[in-house]
Amino acid sequence: MGHSHTHHHSSSTENIKVAFFLNLFFTIIEFIGGVYTNSLAITSDAIHDLGDSLSLGMAWYFQKISTKKATKKYSYGFKRFALLGALINSVILLIGSIFIILKAIPRIINPEESDAKGMMWFAILGIIVNGAAVLKLQKGISINERVVSLHMLEDVLGWVAVLIASIIMQFWDVPILDPILSLLIALYILFNVFKNAKESIRIILQGTPMAVSVDEIKTKILENKEIKSLHDCHLWTMDGEYNILTVHLLMVDKNISWQKADQVKKEIRKVLHDDFHFEHITLEIEVSEDCYYIDCV
Repeated sequence: MGHSHTHHHSSSTENIKVAFFLNLFFTIIEFIGGVYTNSLAITSDAIHDLGDSLSLGMAWYFQKISTKKATKKYSYGFKRFALLGALINSVILLIGSIFIILKAIPRIINPEESDAKGMMWFAILGIIVNGAAVLKLQKGISINERVVSLHMLEDVLGWVAVLIASIIMQFWDVPILDPILSLLIALYILFNVFKNAKESIRIILQGTPMAVSVDEIKTKILENKEIKSLHDCHLWTMDGEYNILTVHLLMVDKNISWQKADQVKKEIRKVLHDDFHFEHITLEIEVSEDCYYIDCV
């Protein structure tokens, strides 16, 4: 159980590391290409990608920290540091998208001529490099990877827009295409930023895991004939992957032996882990209904 989760975190760190170096490499190429082709669009995107590289570096750093074991100060470990990386990246992505919108609107009003052929070749290179990063990150499952993947997807879509616009502009004089496509992409990215930020905030506020139903958990536990009822049920997630559950179980048999109670707890833990992917489970056995409790939601 622990090995599987550790493997996921190790894979997440490696995925973000690869994406970071791919993006940093291409940012350097973009700066050179922007100067060589005298293209403001490519130079602007290079500045944007430099910001992406910085955010990817932070994501890599925070994801690496999140794999550290628990300490006396952080008894649940450092898993939420990955979430912190996701939030910082969301903020940077938000700023970057607003920057794109602010640059696109004046260009829609007053279109500028660009080196269409130079844009086309750099767009092809951009799609290949950033596409490789997206494919790598899509294998991941952490929210940090999803936010970072959004960075890379933004760049891929941006270069697809540049490629389409550059091909069309080589045949027709319509420079307004580039800023229009950039504006649409920025709006799409903003929508996804808010969606990911909403999930991150829910995790920070210790909301229930997105894919877990409290009612389904109650029904599954009560399938065990030894359990009369359950209460004081709390479930939350550390980072969107590592889910935690605590619950009090009222037994049917008030004279149940501790050996039998232990067996029941093992059976329920297995069900909760296998069916609902809870990694940290605390079960308290009770034989009296006198316990003061807060019922499950």
